[in-house]
Amino acid sequence: MTSPGSPAGNGVWDPFGTLHRALWIGGGQWAGKSTVARLLAVQYGVTVYHYDYHDARGHNDRRIARRAGLGEPAIEPDLDRMWVHTTPEEMATETLAEFPRRFEWVLDDLRALVSGHPIIAEGWGLRPELVASVIDSPRRMVVMVPTSEFRRHQTRELPRAASLGHRLSDPARAQANRLARDRLVAEDAVRTARRLGIRVIEVDGSRDAAAIAEIVASHFSPYLRRQHRGA
Repeated sequence: MTSPGSPAGNGVWDPFGTLHRALWIGGGQWAGKSTVARLLAVQYGVTVYHYDYHDARGHNDRRIARRAGLGEPAIEPDLDRMWVHTTPEEMATETLAEFPRRFEWVLDDLRALVSGHPIIAEGWGLRPELVASVIDSPRRMVVMVPTSEFRRHQTRELPRAASLGHRLSDPARAQANRLARDRLVAEDAVRTARRLGIRVIEVDGSRDAAAIAEIVASHFSPYLRRQHRGA
C-alpha cells in the first residue's frame, strides 16, 4: 500500500494514497457515467468525484488564471468561431490536446480527498492514457461510451444534451458539430482503452442505469463493499 507522503507506484505524488486507490469511470459524453457513479455511491458508500462539476467551476477559474498569466485574453474565445466555424475534427483535436492539462487539476483535487470509503472519479476528461499513469491495474477503470442510437436518444431526452445553451448564429450547425466532436473523442477513448487493456462498456439503452451500475460494480468488485442498510 502507498504510505502517506510517498508517491504512487509509478512515481506520481500521492500524499494520502488517494490516487493509487481510486476507481475511474471515463468515456464518452451522455453515456450515463454520473448516474452510474451516484448509484454506486448509494449502494456501496463510495465517495464520488464528478469531473464535469469541477471542470465547469474551479477548473474554469484556473483556465482563466492561466490565460491571464500567459498574457492572453481572460475572456472565453468567440463562441461562433468555437462551435459554428470550427470543424468537428479540429474541435476533437483541440479537446484531446487540452485534457492532459485538465487532468493535472483533477489529480490536485483528488490528492486533497481523504475517505474511509473507495473513491470513484467519473467524467469524460478522465482519459484512459492519463488514468493509466496513476493506477496499478486496468481493473481500476472502465470506459463507458454511448452507441450512436443511444446518443441520439439522449439529445432528445436531456435538455442539456439537446443544445449548447449559448446564443449562436447557427445553433443547428453548432449542435451537429458538437455531436460529431463528441463521437470522435469517444472513439479515441475506446481505441486507447482497448490498447491498454481497460474495459469498454457500450451503452445502447437496452439496460437501465441500475443494470449498468451493477456491471460496473461487478468490474470493481475487488475494491467495493456493499452498504449494509439498517432494518
